[in-house]
Amino acid sequence: MYHPDILRHPDSCPALVLNADYTPLSYYPLSIWSWQTAIKAVFLERVDIVSHYEREVHSPTFAMKLPSVIALRQYVRQSEHPAFTRFNLFLRDRFTCQYCGSGADLTFDHVIPRSQGGRTTWENVSTACAPCNLRKGGRTPKQAQMKLYEQPIRPTSWQLQEHGRSFPPHYLHQSWRDWLYWDIELEA
Repeated sequence: MYHPDILRHPDSCPALVLNADYTPLSYYPLSIWSWQTAIKAVFLERVDIVSHYEREVHSPTFAMKLPSVIALRQYVRQSEHPAFTRFNLFLRDRFTCQYCGSGADLTFDHVIPRSQGGRTTWENVSTACAPCNLRKGGRTPKQAQMKLYEQPIRPTSWQLQEHGRSFPPHYLHQSWRDWLYWDIELEA
C-alpha cells in the first residue's frame, strides 16, 4: 500500500518531543527535534519511540523507520516562571499591542518609563506597536491618555503554554494528533 511518508525527505520528518508524562515539552514553539537528533536520542536510550513515519533511513547494516513522536525517559520539570524575553513577553500579550490591539510592528514598552524610574520587569513592560510606543513616548499611559487592555503581570510557564495553543504551527503530522490539542486540520 502506498503511504505518503515513504517519499518524504528525512529533513521533512521531524519528531514531536513529549515529556516523560506524554505531554509536549512546549506548545509554542512546538517541541520538535530533527530526525538526526531523534535517532541519536533513541540510540543513547534517552527517549522511547511512541510513533514513527513510514520513511526509513539506512546504513550498510541497519534500517530504521524515522520516529514521528518520541517521549523522554526522564521527566523534565518546567520552571514555574519563564525567563523574561522579548518572545515570552509577546506570547504573554498574545502578539498584540496592549494599547490598540494591532499585531504589526511590535516592540515593548515600559509602562512606567525608565526615565521616571521604571524597571524592565514583567510587571512594568507591555507589548506595544511602534506607532503606539512612539505616541506614548516617555510618559505613563495615564499621562499620554492611553489605556492598556491588560495590566502587565509575571506569567507562569503554564499561562504561556496556554497562550501558545492559540498559535498552531504550520505543520502537524497525523501521528501527532493524540498528543496535541488544536482543532485544525492536520497534514497527512
